[in-house]
Parts: sequence; C-alpha cells; structure tokens
Amino acid sequence: MNKNVKKADLPFSKTGVIPLFYHDDLEVCKRLIRACYEGGIKEIEFTNRGSNAHEVFKELLSWSATAYPDLVLGIGTIKTVEDAQRFIAIGARFIVTPILDTNVGQVCKEHNIPWIPGCFTLSEMYTAYQNGATLVKVFPVDSLGGSKFIKSVLSPCPELKLMPSGGIKADKEDVKAYLNAGVHCVGIGSSLFKRNKAGEFNYQAISETCKEILNVL
Repeated sequence: MNKNVKKADLPFSKTGVIPLFYHDDLEVCKRLIRACYEGGIKEIEFTNRGSNAHEVFKELLSWSATAYPDLVLGIGTIKTVEDAQRFIAIGARFIVTPILDTNVGQVCKEHNIPWIPGCFTLSEMYTAYQNGATLVKVFPVDSLGGSKFIKSVLSPCPELKLMPSGGIKADKEDVKAYLNAGVHCVGIGSSLFKRNKAGEFNYQAISETCKEILNVL
C-alpha cells in the first residue's frame, strides 16, 4: 500500500456513499442506477448474488457506457479468484469482497483496479491494508457497534481507509455519524432502495434519498 496516497487520489471521494444492490431484471437494474445517478451518486456496486449476475452486469456496463459515461460500476460479493477474473474481464471498475482473500487482491493489483476486501477484526483490516487494499470494507458494521466501532479502530490506526457496510441507514444522521467517525465512504444497501406498499421500487424516493444523504457532505 502506498502510504503517501491522498484521499483525493482514491476512488469514491466525491460522494462518500456507495449504493449496492442486486436484481436479476436488467430493466429494473437500469432504473435503479438511473435513480441513484439522478440523485447525485456516480459510483455503484452491483452484487454478485444471482445465477445470472455476470450477464446482467455485462449488459449494465455496456448500457451505462453510453447512458452515463462518468458512472463507475463495480462488482461486489466476489469470493474467488476465478470470479474476480471473470468480472474484471468484462469491465468491472472495482472489486468488493465480503471476506479477506489476498489472492483476489493480487488479481486486482495485476489489473490495476481497486480492491475492497471485507474485514471483521482490526487484525484483518490491517492485513488488508498491508496487502494493498484500496479501501477496507468493515462488514457487517452494525454487528460490530456502528460508528463507535469505527472510531475505536481509527484511533490506533488512522492510516486505514474504511468503507463500512451492513446495516447502515439511508438517512443523513446515520451517514453523518460514520463520516464524522472518519470513514472514507459508506456502503448502503436495502435501506436506500425503498419500495412502495405494492413491493415495487419507488425510484423517485430513491433519488430524493440520495440527494438528502449527499447534503451532509
């Protein structure tokens, strides 16, 4: 890890929020991405949690290259070197893992793309840092104590660049608490992707929530 890298040189500095989701319907995915983008967020994690995730992600990359050229689409829930290689080959801009696997980190390094491994303990976080992690995903942060845990981690190790995820609420107060604790950005999933009473996504509400959250920056 280059200890001289400044925050502004790392990815995900502009908004501080990384939405993450999975859906197997390509058109629904496009609408979710559009809702986030129109809300001001331009870095999004699509999670590898379905049997056709690879094909959907490939189509999203092709579509977004024209629709939103400045959008950064990465892939999450990568657990093996083979999966990392498959998604990098089709154009994933960053790799997020729920676990710490330095072999996946090496693949990302070889392809010069950000590697964001999931870690639970401070020892894991520092191992990730020492092995070149661009950011460290603290997961699941709600089970670890939330923003208070982040403060405890950064007190002895302020050099860590953290992206907590797992249970973070899509509201200004919760996001602000994490940013004030010193995180680089936060990953937000289901709490951001609001649905109406019929169970359908409320795309306007998603856009408005993104705008509200970004107001804390």
